[in-house]
Amino acid sequence: MVAHAQENGAGHNYLIQHSAGSGKSNTIAWLAHRLSNLFDEANQPVFHKIIVITDRVVLDRQLQKTIFQFDHTPGVVKKIDEDSTQLAASLDDATSKIVISTLQMYPFVLKKIADMGLAGKRYAVVIDEAHSSQGGESAIRLKQALGSKAAPRQEDEDDAEYMTRVRGKQPNLSYFAFTATPKSPTLKLFGIFDPDRVNQRTGEQGMYVPFHIYSMRQAIDEGYILDVLANYLTYDTKWRLRNAAVDLAESTIANPEVDESKAKAKLVRFAELHPKSLEQKARLIVDDFRENITGRLGGRAKAMVVTGSRQHALDLYQAIRAYVTLRGYKDCGALVAFSGQLKDEAGLEFTEAQLNGFPESQLPDMFAYTKADDPQAAARAQEEYRLLCVAEKYQTGFDQPLLCAMYVDKPLTGVAAVQTLSRLNRIHPLKSQDDVHILDFVNHAADIQTAFEDWFETTVTEPSDPNLLYTKQHEVMGYGLLAASEMEAFIRVLAAAAGPGQMPDAAERRLHAELHEYLKPAIDRFVALETDDEREGFRSALQDYVRAYSLIAQIVDWGDRDLERLYQYGRILLIRLPGRPSTSVDIGDADLSHFRLEFTGRHNVSLSTVGDRDVRGHAADGGGYREPEVKPLSQVIDELNDRFGLDLSTSDQILVYQQVVGLVEDTAMQKIALMNDEARFGQVADDRLDDIVAENAERNTNFMKLYFDNNEFQKAIKEAARKRAYRIITEPARDEALARLRTEMRRETGNQVIE
Repeated sequence: MVAHAQENGAGHNYLIQHSAGSGKSNTIAWLAHRLSNLFDEANQPVFHKIIVITDRVVLDRQLQKTIFQFDHTPGVVKKIDEDSTQLAASLDDATSKIVISTLQMYPFVLKKIADMGLAGKRYAVVIDEAHSSQGGESAIRLKQALGSKAAPRQEDEDDAEYMTRVRGKQPNLSYFAFTATPKSPTLKLFGIFDPDRVNQRTGEQGMYVPFHIYSMRQAIDEGYILDVLANYLTYDTKWRLRNAAVDLAESTIANPEVDESKAKAKLVRFAELHPKSLEQKARLIVDDFRENITGRLGGRAKAMVVTGSRQHALDLYQAIRAYVTLRGYKDCGALVAFSGQLKDEAGLEFTEAQLNGFPESQLPDMFAYTKADDPQAAARAQEEYRLLCVAEKYQTGFDQPLLCAMYVDKPLTGVAAVQTLSRLNRIHPLKSQDDVHILDFVNHAADIQTAFEDWFETTVTEPSDPNLLYTKQHEVMGYGLLAASEMEAFIRVLAAAAGPGQMPDAAERRLHAELHEYLKPAIDRFVALETDDEREGFRSALQDYVRAYSLIAQIVDWGDRDLERLYQYGRILLIRLPGRPSTSVDIGDADLSHFRLEFTGRHNVSLSTVGDRDVRGHAADGGGYREPEVKPLSQVIDELNDRFGLDLSTSDQILVYQQVVGLVEDTAMQKIALMNDEARFGQVADDRLDDIVAENAERNTNFMKLYFDNNEFQKAIKEAARKRAYRIITEPARDEALARLRTEMRRETGNQVIE
């Protein structure tokens, strides 16, 4: 890269496909250092400044530390951690040669640097973890701030003409884009077009390829990373749902028609986040870690638990802590990582810092601490944390060699699968291939192997068809919803309202209101279309065009203001269009009746060789609108039960029915339910349920013992019982509803009569 830049100067793109864990941060640091001191044959600096772009706080700190190691001169390396004023000053001063910032900072800096003359300088833009979002508006604002072709707008130049000049390649900007998992848009933006490379899928010549490759296969072969696919354990989750409203009535009110995929997703989420599910997973995670992992690396080994949402992370973390406390374990300290705040049913707020007991910024260091490396451990109050439960955070860019195990409770596909599982591939002096251990509750090993194939060796992609934009433009305009005069008027006021922070708030709000007036006629025509198919067809066509233009316009210099005008107008119109028609996904009072985790095998799905992998572009394909497949909710639940169900004993279910009947027939509980909402009813019902279980102890002593000994189980039973009881009590035909419940009880328990 350095040699090419020295010989060819600025204005070139370099895509570097380097495997995660193979020293990318060191490579970026060395590159930034070398480029900041690079001179051409005339002894002139090739680049006046090096701009390092990163979008992850954790890696930003790591990257900053690494770069500082190469240049200790005060002020040479400047991390932008305050505001756009700090960024503007760093871009203008003579001392700061390497500026580390997020891409999102640049839209806010435009007004501050307008008169600095920065566009006459040459910049190397080093992008950590390049991906398709580099084609977004923030990336365009960086070009607008620093690009030589983005000089101030001419007096007779409107916004559309100006932005066509800004959006294309800038001769004073070189991009050095790093990623382990390049997708098609990334390859097209930053890759090199090789006319001789053959497309293995179509047989045609001409593909976009990386400038340099250090592949996953090579890194594994040379011992710089470990193979995470060699020891992959999978579990199958078996569960059964029951829904009183669906089972007890045949009416469309009680048994609504729903979007099948949405209903299934909601029901699966309900089952997987049920306290019974979380309790079993927590027990398996902790037991597996203690039996198979904790002693590795001389007692230093740690593990990550990957969840699908913030609430999932919080609930599973609490379940792990509860089980560890119950068993009295001292070697399974847990941390949780998620963004923002969460509220529980009682309205209590939780944050990562509150739960862990220290600021978010300290988590990497606190998790890294190990008593095995601390001779004064006995005298310190520092707790040793072994498990880290995460939601999105730390699944990319987190470099912790002590990680040996990962427990996956989240669907993983494509790039996400590779980036997440690659957290385990870091080497350590005490860590061997046998120490890498993945236990997956959700995904199939073969699917994970397929996800890795695209980025195991060389990743390439086919070029875009430039005519595609005109085809998409014609399709959008064919609906007759957009008027050239309205788009022109919109463009006239767009420049003034383009970026927050460039004008007083009141003026900005006024201009946005004015912009909306130019969008309103198109919105009205959209609403007036006769069918949902027409409306969603237009929305899909416009989305396809906007996605395609944001990418292709950076590769091809169009000089066509009509294309830019449609893009600027269309991307704002998409935000303002009314939402898609929704179908109900009310799952009623669905409840989890059975749950079991079943070990399905230990797999070695390591890859040996896959050759070039052609990742196909989807920037202009669009998802389109899908008419939901509507089915009765009972049928959805039946299908889910067929897939995940169990043939277990009904004795525990009988007592749950007894609890519901006891609540429904209690006149005091009836009054409370009829005069209060479900939450208030539940506060009283929970105490009454304790009495009902105790009263029925002789009928099921095992259930009673589990109910009073296991808080999570008790919580789940109470939630299920009070929901059903409240629904029946508040139904107008309460007696009929209770009769239907008794009928269901007989049917579900083998015709046993429950009194």
